[in-house]
Amino acid sequence: MSKTTSYKELGLVNSRDLFAKAVSGGYAIPAYNFNNLEQLQAIVMACAETSSPVILQVSKGARNYANQTLLRHL
Repeated sequence: MSKTTSYKELGLVNSRDLFAKAVSGGYAIPAYNFNNLEQLQAIVMACAETSSPVILQVSKGARNYANQTLLRHL
């Protein structure tokens, strides 16, 4: 059974530091586009379970689809 991780525990990291660590570690950092809360939860949960860094991104089309005000509060 996997450990439950609070989103607050994951935190934000400076992207320059994130990329420097990835380059020295020889791995890539995925960037996922999401449209709704369920997609965001799935992405974050999978990355938390695997201790993987992630870049969350929202395209203009996704912002229009999902409502910019809602996305701002996710």
